[in-house]
Amino acid sequence: MIRDFEGIKPEIHESVYVSESAEIIGKVSIGENSSVWYTSVIRGDDEYIKIGKNTNIQDGTVIHGELKTEIGDNVTIGHRAIVHGAKVGNNSLIGMGAILLDGAEIGEFSIVGAGALVTSGKKFPDGMLIIGSPAKAVRELTDEEKKGLLKSADMYVETAEKHKNI
Repeated sequence: MIRDFEGIKPEIHESVYVSESAEIIGKVSIGENSSVWYTSVIRGDDEYIKIGKNTNIQDGTVIHGELKTEIGDNVTIGHRAIVHGAKVGNNSLIGMGAILLDGAEIGEFSIVGAGALVTSGKKFPDGMLIIGSPAKAVRELTDEEKKGLLKSADMYVETAEKHKNI
């Protein structure tokens, strides 16, 4: 469901797939060919949330925050992740169940592993594999891994098209 909050309506490109069980509220913008999957909540009642193009917000994810939240283009946010007032660079993947807290920043072409906890204010450069609780960068991604990030985003654009017809 897409809801206004205090007179502010989410801005969602017409090509975006939004599951009927997702909730998108208030100060939110979502770019073309992105998707918001089942039971996800994107709650822009405190601060602005910007989601780029070709980005997928997978099932059960929560995006909210007391700081502006920015998620780039070609990003995959895995099932049941929490992004709270954080920034995620283009072409990155946030693993299932990962938590990004206020002020955290993930660089472009990065992977945050499943279940990782990125603490408030923690900043990671481009191209890193980030795992653990608290999260730490353990190595740089290979060129092959970086190509895989783009494939993940592309696959979800295709899958969303199929779901539009259900």
